[in-house]
Amino acid sequence: MKDTFTDANFPRTAEGRVYHLGVRYGEVANRILTVGDPSRAKRVAQFLDAKPEPFTLLSDRGFLTITGTYQGIPVSIIAIGMGIANMDFFVRECRESVVGDMAIIRLGSCGGLLEDLPVGSLTVPRTAVAITRNYDYDFTAPEDDRMLSSSSVEDHPYRISRPVDGNRQLRESLVEFLDTTRDAQTKTAIVRGDVVNAACDGFYGSQGRKTSFPDHNEHLLEALMQRVPGVATLEMESHHLYHLASIYPSLPTPASKRMSAVSTPAILDREAGAYFILGTQPPAALSTLPTELSESPSRVTGGIYASSVHIIFAQRTSRDVITPEDAESRERWAGKACLETLKVFGIKNSHPDESSVWALAQG
Repeated sequence: MKDTFTDANFPRTAEGRVYHLGVRYGEVANRILTVGDPSRAKRVAQFLDAKPEPFTLLSDRGFLTITGTYQGIPVSIIAIGMGIANMDFFVRECRESVVGDMAIIRLGSCGGLLEDLPVGSLTVPRTAVAITRNYDYDFTAPEDDRMLSSSSVEDHPYRISRPVDGNRQLRESLVEFLDTTRDAQTKTAIVRGDVVNAACDGFYGSQGRKTSFPDHNEHLLEALMQRVPGVATLEMESHHLYHLASIYPSLPTPASKRMSAVSTPAILDREAGAYFILGTQPPAALSTLPTELSESPSRVTGGIYASSVHIIFAQRTSRDVITPEDAESRERWAGKACLETLKVFGIKNSHPDESSVWALAQG
């Protein structure tokens, strides 16, 4: 560990950098596109404006943040790796680094469960469930069909959560832009925005894949299809993103502390979230974190609005796998649609331009 951190509850460096992402106040925009693969983040970042030059930060723990502007609107593209824990690091640490509303879209790959959604199809799930391993289950016992036959959840080797919705307006905008940004390589690709995603706590056991471990998952996918109408895809992150967005409070903004929007005005007809900040506004120089931000991570709040776009890389029924050429064309297409969606999504109480990396780069 190179830096000294303070406060074990929410660690920051003396410069205000958070523990895993390494970012600080002014380095993350209100509009965020998150991916798993750093190389994907770099490829999608090619759509950002050349001027001002995008800010890039690779943290000691492998999180890549690229913040710039897309057609004049501040946007961050952040590569977080895979899994629930990394999604948790990302959402929480960005939330404590950004004033006002946050719009987050995840762009990633997934496995497909439906025959009418072949590899290369794109889904924009309206809702997501979580599949987690039941650690109280006896995985050393002989495998059986209790996922199908037993009504007691405690008897099941895997638990399937209740669904949680993503943001409807982000989803509808994504579906619209995926349609209008098609090119010759993607004109026949299927796009579905009416599906359910299942986000799993692993790639193998909780996604029904067989390895040499006694995972007791032979009937898992069959049980999932029975219990969750409309489920179409499997991946590992979107449920937690939707969950955190759904539970985050959006506090009313006192008139005396209301901040003028410094980004695009609201274009979509939605009720924007609010932010609330105690104390004075942050100073222009941010060599250290403003006191009112460092004392408590909960002092800056705003609504979190989330959606996701999944590219079906593997078809679990046919066992087909996407070609590199189709993967590249879908990534480029979806990345463009995500940025277009973020550009027009209405953000009120935007993070101040003053001392931000997108404003300093224009300097």
